[in-house]
Amino acid sequence: MAEVTLKDVARASGCSVATVSRVLGGTRPVGPEIARRVKEAADRLGYRPNQVARALRSRATGTIGLVLPQITNPFFPSLVREVEHALHAEGRAVLFADCDDDPETEAARITALLDRQVDALLVIPVDETHSREAVAMAAAHVPLVLLDRGCGPGVADSVATDNTAGMALVLDHLAATGRRRPCFVGAAGTASAAVERLAAYKAGAGALDAEAPGRVELGDFSLEWGRAAVDRILPSRPDAIVCANDLIAVGALRRLRQLGVDVPGEIAVTGFDDVPVADLAEPPLTTVRQPVRALATEAAHLLGHRLAGQQNGQPDGPRRSVRLAPELVVRASSAPRAASAQDTGSTRTSEENQ
Repeated sequence: MAEVTLKDVARASGCSVATVSRVLGGTRPVGPEIARRVKEAADRLGYRPNQVARALRSRATGTIGLVLPQITNPFFPSLVREVEHALHAEGRAVLFADCDDDPETEAARITALLDRQVDALLVIPVDETHSREAVAMAAAHVPLVLLDRGCGPGVADSVATDNTAGMALVLDHLAATGRRRPCFVGAAGTASAAVERLAAYKAGAGALDAEAPGRVELGDFSLEWGRAAVDRILPSRPDAIVCANDLIAVGALRRLRQLGVDVPGEIAVTGFDDVPVADLAEPPLTTVRQPVRALATEAAHLLGHRLAGQQNGQPDGPRRSVRLAPELVVRASSAPRAASAQDTGSTRTSEENQ
């Protein structure tokens, strides 16, 4: 079957090729009756625009590159899904690149996406320090927004959850349930989320126990590390394990169960992110829920703002940093000791209910 062209649509609608081009390209306004005739003719004939030709004319491909650290981390697929939906609503497509938590691979993926002429980039950086050079280079060429993690001030626009506020919610909850000997299990390195959550724990845990800020074990964001960390921290006899993400927390729960430790009777466990597995853990996991949809929407908004300014020849304004409030989701893994035998469900809580 021959490809339907603008000439075919023009003939069927009784309009000129130039008018059809304006209607379907959205480049100039036309009367509503003409627009209706053109669109009906295009739909009836099955016309599909030539995106390659459109990109050559407009010097825009309608694509956004998205670089993420590791797709196997269950938090990122949820975030990627919301990003794709937000950008699709604006008529943009997404090219994904996974860099397996390696800054060198990340730099190569960024370069490859730039070579493919993406209009802009969304980057969830592997490491605050080691990702900075590649991110800064890319930000000098196309609009770029950092998502979920940062690369230091002034490098690019950024959107992330307020990790400090999230950790404060956890510590306040543990204090309210009578825990006084928390420890922290997190990730080593300089990924901003890991650094911020650790710093927030150290800043707030002293209110529960003067020695709590020193009870820290660092590895990576994995189930395996969560299991291994339990064997290292049990001799210090904590009554709560504060984990930097849900994967670590689920690994810790599994190991505690193997060892016959009562959760939450002897030890409470908390996570961060609220990935789907959190509610399926045994017992269900108390965690900090990141506002995933709002993160994606705000990132898409920032990109759209930068792209519009670029198209209108406006100079870049100051870099923007947006922090969104998280939510504490209380489940059975941190129930008060007196209620732990009865409380096996999950509830969202607010400050008034804690």
